[in-house]
Amino acid sequence: MNKSRLRHLTVATISAVTMLVGANTVSADPADIAFPPDQNQLPQLPSEPQIYDLLPIPTPSEDPWYNDPEDLASFAPGQIVRTREVQTRVAGIPFPVYTKQLLFRSNDVHDNPIVTATTVLVPGIPWQGSTRPVVSFQEAIDSTNSSCNPSYTLQIGTMKESTLPAAWLMQGFAVNIPDFDGKFNTFNTFAEGKMVLDSLRAMKSDAGLGLSDAGIALYGYSGGGSGSLRAAELRATYAPDVRLLGTAVGGTPGSLTAIARYAMQPQTGLAGIGNFTMWLGFAALGREYPDVFRPEELLTEEGQQLLRDFQSRCVLTIAPTGMYRPISAYFKPGKSLETEPAIMQVLEDNSLGKHIPDTPILWWHGIWDEVVPPSTALPTVNKYWDSGANLRFITVPLPEHVVNAGTGWAPSVAWTSAVLRGLPPGPTFNLGFPAPLPAGFPGT
Repeated sequence: MNKSRLRHLTVATISAVTMLVGANTVSADPADIAFPPDQNQLPQLPSEPQIYDLLPIPTPSEDPWYNDPEDLASFAPGQIVRTREVQTRVAGIPFPVYTKQLLFRSNDVHDNPIVTATTVLVPGIPWQGSTRPVVSFQEAIDSTNSSCNPSYTLQIGTMKESTLPAAWLMQGFAVNIPDFDGKFNTFNTFAEGKMVLDSLRAMKSDAGLGLSDAGIALYGYSGGGSGSLRAAELRATYAPDVRLLGTAVGGTPGSLTAIARYAMQPQTGLAGIGNFTMWLGFAALGREYPDVFRPEELLTEEGQQLLRDFQSRCVLTIAPTGMYRPISAYFKPGKSLETEPAIMQVLEDNSLGKHIPDTPILWWHGIWDEVVPPSTALPTVNKYWDSGANLRFITVPLPEHVVNAGTGWAPSVAWTSAVLRGLPPGPTFNLGFPAPLPAGFPGT
């Protein structure tokens, strides 16, 4: 077997293993962590970066292409630092689409200059009569390591939502897929919106792509919806030069304080899955707010050890590691979110609804969502509605977070495709239920 073929086989094999990483067929040495007997007893899973080290494609932390330029502060937001052409793969198999990556300057939540990447996919289908429209697809990255970002996972074939953009590519639309959590993978801050918008500025300014006048729609579910809505909220003030025609999102929290309180509590049945989100939030937000999220002061030794393990994982192993383990069980005596007003303020400052989008929105949410309860989203929905947003919201009468990722995807493809082709976004409506389930129901 020649070396090239062996490498392709390795990429495909490791991609498949990554998708099945929750099984115990691939294991690392178990950590010396004792979990409460009534909680999740999964052994420590190998992290995705450990697996990716076996691949011939270097991870972002080892790839000099991602490095900051020496004069980063002199670059304007959205200005391209460097570009390259790469191969897109799905499950390790090359996918026939032109793929160009752009490294560009953006700003973090404190307005410090940073660089991050975006990947632009352009199908071979000709587009006539106007500039080719673009869907900016925000994946639910929800991770704490740069090797989980789509600019890398698209190359090796492990991007978990990689099949979804094909619905737009097949129509001839280009697709922009940004690393909107940055190379340091922060999570659920307004920097996500800045990075989405700056990725679109970079895409528009690349003459070789020919997308300078493109109409743009945003799509994202869960964590991807977070980046999409933050971009929609910031567009008017941060990037009015981005011609945004519509944003379709689902399953995303509006209030970070509400979802933090929910994830802190022990939940029964399927709802216990949602406990992982506060571990992710603590690990990621601690990078932007190290003086506020202080694990050595707030968490027990066991909690600190768990948090260290969460510092470099993708969501496929963060979730099973953190489910049924409410972080409240690992606070030191007398400590909680309620005793830390600075943490609560950070969560409030980064909650949605600080700005009202000035472009059309399609938003859906499942009636019972064990990861993001409707109660964490509906107040923001109602604030949008009461403030006159161009909003279409519906509570889907189906349970479960992943199920509802599917229920809204096809309508989102249809709606975004229509607005990109110049059709009106349709009537506004707010079909949310103030109390979709009885009080006390698990997950409410």
